[in-house]
Amino acid sequence: MPLMRLSRRALLAATTAATALSSAPPASAAARRLRTGFENLASTGYADLRGERVGIVTNPTGITRDARHIVDVMHADERVNLIAVFGPEHGFRGTAQAGGSEGRYNDPATGLPVYDTYLKSGRPLADIFTASGVDTVVFDIQDVGARFYTYIWTLYDCMEAAQLAGKRFVVLDRPNPVTGRAAQGPVLHKEFATFVGRQPISQAHGMTVAELARLFNGEFLTAPVALETVLMTGWKRSEFHDTSGLPWVPPSPNMPTPDTALVYSGTCLFEGTNLSEGRGTTRPFELLGAEGVDGRWAAAAGELALPGVHFREAYFAPTFSKFQGRTIGGVQIHVHDRAAYDPVRTGIALLVTAKRVWSGFAWRSDNWIDKLTGSTQVRTAIDAGACPDEVVAGWQEELAAFRATRREYLLYR
Repeated sequence: MPLMRLSRRALLAATTAATALSSAPPASAAARRLRTGFENLASTGYADLRGERVGIVTNPTGITRDARHIVDVMHADERVNLIAVFGPEHGFRGTAQAGGSEGRYNDPATGLPVYDTYLKSGRPLADIFTASGVDTVVFDIQDVGARFYTYIWTLYDCMEAAQLAGKRFVVLDRPNPVTGRAAQGPVLHKEFATFVGRQPISQAHGMTVAELARLFNGEFLTAPVALETVLMTGWKRSEFHDTSGLPWVPPSPNMPTPDTALVYSGTCLFEGTNLSEGRGTTRPFELLGAEGVDGRWAAAAGELALPGVHFREAYFAPTFSKFQGRTIGGVQIHVHDRAAYDPVRTGIALLVTAKRVWSGFAWRSDNWIDKLTGSTQVRTAIDAGACPDEVVAGWQEELAAFRATRREYLLYR
């Protein structure tokens, strides 16, 4: 089982090359089968957790390849002493909508106590870990590759709290469903840090959660946690989710398919505007629109000839969120070449063209767009009339610096 025990940056740099080799898949895809960190941990009889009182941070995505939840599997196995579960945004069993959680309760299926981590950090979260009685905190949640998806900051907060509470921290790795090929988009400025971006990483980070944990430990945590990462085997950085053989479980209510994840790191920016980002439809983040928008938007976006994507004039009526129950006009994104598609550049292009063709365009009054993009640069450039390429050019220097740092923490080829 590829397992890494890491606590400081010096150790991280020394072990990266060896780990990448050990986790590299065979050349033949037919001979290869992806195994998640949980699968590799379970294959040893949970040897690394033996004798430990274990708590796990997870949600509905923490499943086996045959769609059983890992909490149910571990609870039924006498070789591991699972005593607590910690739920993130949307909750452990996933019943809460965006901006919500399930609170503290006992899980009906297992009887295990479930603690709420949402919007908790630092000493208050450390106190929860202490009160739970665990020795080791395990993390296993499917990420979608975007800086503003809150599960990676639950990871960060739990690592920090585990260090404060003197707990060991183990990350079970899963694939980045939109590949790990490259980091894209603007890098967060620290003065804009929120729960949709705690630290200066790029908008689309192109990393797995184990790689992010290494990055957080080596670059951002004030004091490193006793970190171990249980790696995948058989995963390539160039692979999308549908090559993994793993079932897709919506990581949150508005992330229904891998197609949603593919566009999310760009079109989530519309949360910072008065346009609908498609919440309340069957295609959130693929459908965008507002009252008064017509076919001119799709036409203007299409004229940019962005790689890998077409835009269709669309009309829809969200069942909740912005424009609930009202028919609005806009675009539907159709990605036809996902290898060529750049979600962040596409999101910027859609913002630029929406502002150009629709006189009603407005940013949210709280400038939420600055929290999503990580600075004022995108908003002020678009307001000044910049074209998409000019907006994208504004973050290239910071992105290059982040990419250089990121390389030190990558674990797979």
